[in-house]
Amino acid sequence: MSRLDINKTYKLYIGGKFPRTESGRYYPLKNKKGNLIANMCLASRKDFRNAMVVARKAQSSWANTSALNKGQVLYRIAEMLEGRKEQFIAELIAQGESKETAISEVEASIDRWVYYAGWSDKFQQIFSTVNPVSSSHFNFSNVEPVGVVSIIAPENQGLLGLVSVVAPALVGGNTVIVLSSESKPLTSISFAEVLNSSDVPNGVVNILTGKKEELIEHFASHMDVNSIIYCGQDEKAIQSINELASNNLKRTIFFKKQDWNNDLCQSPYFIEKTLELKTTWHPTEV
Repeated sequence: MSRLDINKTYKLYIGGKFPRTESGRYYPLKNKKGNLIANMCLASRKDFRNAMVVARKAQSSWANTSALNKGQVLYRIAEMLEGRKEQFIAELIAQGESKETAISEVEASIDRWVYYAGWSDKFQQIFSTVNPVSSSHFNFSNVEPVGVVSIIAPENQGLLGLVSVVAPALVGGNTVIVLSSESKPLTSISFAEVLNSSDVPNGVVNILTGKKEELIEHFASHMDVNSIIYCGQDEKAIQSINELASNNLKRTIFFKKQDWNNDLCQSPYFIEKTLELKTTWHPTEV
């Protein structure tokens, strides 16, 4: 006797919860044959603002978490991705990837989490300095997170691209709001389920699905966002982001990469992009 398929419901991920979009809208996601895969939430400005509130609230606590603990949290995510590897492979295949490509992308995503977990207690030694000065002072420059980072994730490689930009921002102590790939969003929400059942505090990572042309303006213009990462090659979008970001001098970071599956797409300098230096002077004589 045949059974009805129990299809998965893909929602947003905001503040450790899975709400439907407040707008009540969705868009149909179809495969190469034109068959419906899922209905994805069309996130709105209100959804982004809700995510912004919880990201800001969680930021200071996450930034003050010890480097060792951050590394343990990220490694735990890699462990859980490994345990659910087959699910992510199946979702990538459903979105049009070959089995070989899907396996390679999932394994690279897991390895990238391990890579950044390992850097969690090491990048400070690279980017912090003791500065020579001509007065009777010690002069130290220490790294701190910029704060809340909004991210327009890569359109291709829906899992690996997302991992490659989210992981370094988290290691640096930032909280993030991510707009996932519009054409390949399935793995982003399944990844949110991994985050939700891991040790990542609520609000540290928030994931929205929807259309870039509707949400880029809000990601770039919100006055409480400290930095925006845009992954793509649309020059009009890049120009618009630069103009909107200038209103509160938020840092803009642009990645025009098409293939995130190589060693050049992982580096401690990806962590450095969402850090800022704080310099302290301390007298050596009284």
